[in-house]
Amino acid sequence: MKEQQAMFETGFTVEWGDCDEAGIVFYPNYFYWLDCTFQRFLRSHGLNQRELRKRFGAVTPIIQAHSDFKAPIRYDDTLVIRAIVRQESERRFRVDYHLSSNGTPVANAHEIRAWALVAADGSIKGGPIDPEFLAICNASDKP
Repeated sequence: MKEQQAMFETGFTVEWGDCDEAGIVFYPNYFYWLDCTFQRFLRSHGLNQRELRKRFGAVTPIIQAHSDFKAPIRYDDTLVIRAIVRQESERRFRVDYHLSSNGTPVANAHEIRAWALVAADGSIKGGPIDPEFLAICNASDKP
């Protein structure tokens, strides 16, 4: 049986500082927006990085990020990012992103994030993803 996956959507207005001299978005900014989208996703479910550490004793470092760029976006465009979170393995989860502007697909991307448990001394070590976290990520309604 395939697990239900909730989709999250957010938007950004492209500012002049996001662009190169030709007014086209400089590619590292996409990765910044992906992380912002994940953080907004967490907040929409009553979580953030501090709450993950407090509630689950874990943080979610990015161990892989990839993007396929399909079309440029420019200054003043509105970027819409849709994200889906799913378990990748016992200790990792994947966030798939679909980016569009004015209804045109501009990129597909993903992040692989580790579930890293934080020890009392501040060191981190990979551990199994808490099932409660996955349930929260896959909830279609906010708690």
